[in-house]
Amino acid sequence: EKRRRAEALVDELNERLGRINGWGVELKGIDEGLVDFPSDRGGRVVYLCWQLGEERIGWWHELDAGFAARQRL
Repeated sequence: EKRRRAEALVDELNERLGRINGWGVELKGIDEGLVDFPSDRGGRVVYLCWQLGEERIGWWHELDAGFAARQRL
């Protein structure tokens, strides 16, 4: 029974993550609640960056950079 329940939870999690990815949102850190959103900035694609606890999306970074390189919008 525990194994069946665990498999059902994994299936549900995968379904929800698939839905989030379908919106164009990329989960970058589940423990930190960190997500990136592709966006156009000055004619090039960058990531808008949001972390759980932040009131609004207020940061961005280059596609090849990470959280440490984010800059204020």
